Amino acid sequence: MKEKNKNTPLVTIRDILRRQRGVLTTADLTRVGIPRTYLSVLEKSGDIQRVARGQYAAPDAMVDEMAGFQAQYKAAIFSHETALYLHELTDRSPLFFSVTVPSGYNATNLKAQGAKVYFVNRKLHSLGTATIKSPHGNELQTFGLERTICDIIRSRNQIDIQFIGEALKRYVRREDRDIDLLFRYAKQFRIEKTIRPYIEVLL
Repeated sequence: MKEKNKNTPLVTIRDILRRQRGVLTTADLTRVGIPRTYLSVLEKSGDIQRVARGQYAAPDAMVDEMAGFQAQYKAAIFSHETALYLHELTDRSPLFFSVTVPSGYNATNLKAQGAKVYFVNRKLHSLGTATIKSPHGNELQTFGLERTICDIIRSRNQIDIQFIGEALKRYVRREDRDIDLLFRYAKQFRIEKTIRPYIEVLL
């Protein structure tokens, strides 16, 4: 359902830019019923600049690449190496975005942008999702601590072993960890027998 607005399109767009810290997507305009032609008007006047397909930003905006990336690929949930960074389970800033998508998803464009793509059964895709703030303060969709630990163990042959070791040590030291939930998730992914020794040796 489209939002009603009493302002002129240009005023409404500027309001969106202000609320979203200088970032705007074509989906934002669709939601409020404003034709995309207004983007060209603002681009020519220098009020916005195109930063990626379907994404625009004010000239003085600190562009949030993570938020912009996810706005473009809504089915892609930040996971694995990127989730470790977001949860402070590693200090290493990711050189690329790691994301998980449901099996059957066409990831051609994601890979073309340099993302590392993991696939999972559609029934398990949203298991353990969480909202977390990006370094710029925007909300991102990622996975919670326990799902992230399950993911790196499931994909341990595709991840630097140092990432895994450091993440596990930090996880067991966290006061907000939930070992019971971790094992429940591990059971759903059928890796409980694999993950349990990793955790028990650190506890």
